[in-house]
Amino acid sequence: MSVIYLTKVFKPLLLLGLLFSVLMVSGQNQDRVLQEIQKFQSDLNAEFKDPEQTILKQEDQADFEGLAFYPIDLSFRVTAQIERIAEAVPFLMPTTTERKPEYVLYGILHFVIQGQDLSLPIYQNTEGLEDLEYADYLFLPFTDWTSGDGSYGGGRYIDLAIPDGDKMVLDFNQSYNPYCAYNERYSCPIPPKENDLPIRIEAGVKAFKH
Repeated sequence: MSVIYLTKVFKPLLLLGLLFSVLMVSGQNQDRVLQEIQKFQSDLNAEFKDPEQTILKQEDQADFEGLAFYPIDLSFRVTAQIERIAEAVPFLMPTTTERKPEYVLYGILHFVIQGQDLSLPIYQNTEGLEDLEYADYLFLPFTDWTSGDGSYGGGRYIDLAIPDGDKMVLDFNQSYNPYCAYNERYSCPIPPKENDLPIRIEAGVKAFKH
């Protein structure tokens, strides 16, 4: 049996085996991501149902069965490139009350969704810089075309952590509403106009119906 014959026979089989392995790994990664998002939703609902933790008004607690989420859509989970901003000047971010916490622009996230090149500024609370627990915490507020039309009109937030490299995963399926979407006694940062996306982000938590 010639080497040429063996190559012709086994090369397609090797390629098929490699493709099968890639698909298996891809499927396993997707399952892990879905479980991560489902856990996010479950943990959020558990917090809202817990009488010791809930931020809901008393009249909303009795009938609360769970938050409404957009269907999980992995096209809204992307890898973003970070453009870090050196020596950014701290500023006071407006909120829904008179409180104005101090933030600093950490960088700009660049990413693509549905073929569109998009960008979002991401911030760091200066008060958290001295607290080791929150030293790597990044705050991403945003509005989009669903704001006031499916999602909370005041925008949504995503919690992120400073990565080791210059890329990070940005998952809008894990975006959540500010506390003041449920209870006006809370003070919530208002997303800057630079954080408005010209697209419908149909992922994450929907508007809360009282």
